[in-house]
Amino acid sequence: MSVIAEQSISLPLVLPKGDVHAQMEIFYNPLMASNRSISILLLNTLSKKNLTIADPLAGSGIRSLRFLKELHSGKIQRLCVNDLKPGFTSYFKKQLKRNKITLEETELVLGNTDATPFLLHQNGFDYIDIDPFGSPNPFLAAAAARISREGIVAITATDTAALTGTYPRATRRKYWAEPLHTFLMHEVGLRILIRRIQLQGTQFDKAFVPLLSYHKDHYFRVYLRATKGKEKCDQIVEQHQYFLFCTSCLDRKCSRWNNETCACGKQFQFAGPLWTGPLGEHPFIQKMADNNPFPEEKEFLDLLAAEAAVNVVGFHDLHEIARRVKKDPPRLEKIIKRVRGVRTQFSGTGIKTTVSRKEIEKEFNER
Repeated sequence: MSVIAEQSISLPLVLPKGDVHAQMEIFYNPLMASNRSISILLLNTLSKKNLTIADPLAGSGIRSLRFLKELHSGKIQRLCVNDLKPGFTSYFKKQLKRNKITLEETELVLGNTDATPFLLHQNGFDYIDIDPFGSPNPFLAAAAARISREGIVAITATDTAALTGTYPRATRRKYWAEPLHTFLMHEVGLRILIRRIQLQGTQFDKAFVPLLSYHKDHYFRVYLRATKGKEKCDQIVEQHQYFLFCTSCLDRKCSRWNNETCACGKQFQFAGPLWTGPLGEHPFIQKMADNNPFPEEKEFLDLLAAEAAVNVVGFHDLHEIARRVKKDPPRLEKIIKRVRGVRTQFSGTGIKTTVSRKEIEKEFNER
């Protein structure tokens, strides 16, 4: 057994020699430290205090322990922490003592059961964090049912192979959509995931609007704010469309139809239905980037903030365009400036811009 340290918390754990797996005695994934740090930053950026928070798949409890240590004073009114592993409640209490965490401001509710009944047997929450091993699907309905008006559901999905189209039948079965296994697959997968969660919300007349969404390492992560109302749900569903992509000329568009011909004469491939609205709220993400206390997250948060200012579906990849026009690509920073674009989280050689693919191709000839 070794002692791991993550920001303000230390835990005694036995880590596997290989990859982490669901059968670990105490589940802890060190690769999710960034995920947890960003969730803390997001909650600290919210102006609201006295939050009721649920962590129904706590694993090692590291996220909730960090919440108690690192969230601003007065932020948590009630924290509900649960995991199915035998002896979780006594284990978590020991970690509270180990890390010298007092509960003067916070009511703590501990559970040792399945995540779904744990959520459903509680009253409403201002924030629910679903961070499972694999797909979040089994827990979405309970999270949608128990999130309060203006509350936030935070969802992680690590089954990236399904969402990005490596296993298209799994995409159709789990996420009710057609994937697109091209250079655009991570953005398409993220938008498919958002729609899947939003459909759970509409069952309860709750419209889930993205506050922050991203793909990083081996997972997708979305934060959706819930607003109540049938009309708002209808507005969400209106933005569930198909993403059409031409593998010949690289043009793309969003459409209500999945059977269209590109202007170049080739048949569009299609993905979706998926979410075609913004992936996040730019002012809020910029505020997160400005207030970020984690140096290791600075570059990524700055990237997300800049990208959120350009609300387009899809991106242009310079290497893909270079292969099409049979020319070396220009320097990324130079072409970003000329087409008034930004970098994208989804590709190191990608650009988000409102400028068309044809306009970008001209830049290959004007270097």
